[in-house]
Amino acid sequence: MNLSRNEQRTLHVLALGGRILHERNDSSKITSVTCVTRDGLVLVDCDLFVFSRLRRKRLIESASGSPYGISRRGRASVRAQRDNQGA
Repeated sequence: MNLSRNEQRTLHVLALGGRILHERNDSSKITSVTCVTRDGLVLVDCDLFVFSRLRRKRLIESASGSPYGISRRGRASVRAQRDNQGA
């Protein structure tokens, strides 16, 4: 599956335990998203456009209004990257 660099970066953060927090307006449309790593840092590459593309491809999912996380399909399509935290 062809994914952009920002989509890959976002999926990698989610695979390492990150979450996408979303806010809705009165008509229950998602108006803003914030991708947070497991350490509490904010990923600026994840915007509403990247979020909607990942959601349309069913690479991220949410259950019962909880923050979005990576789906099984997303784990299968993310490319392996070296984790810089321990190196």
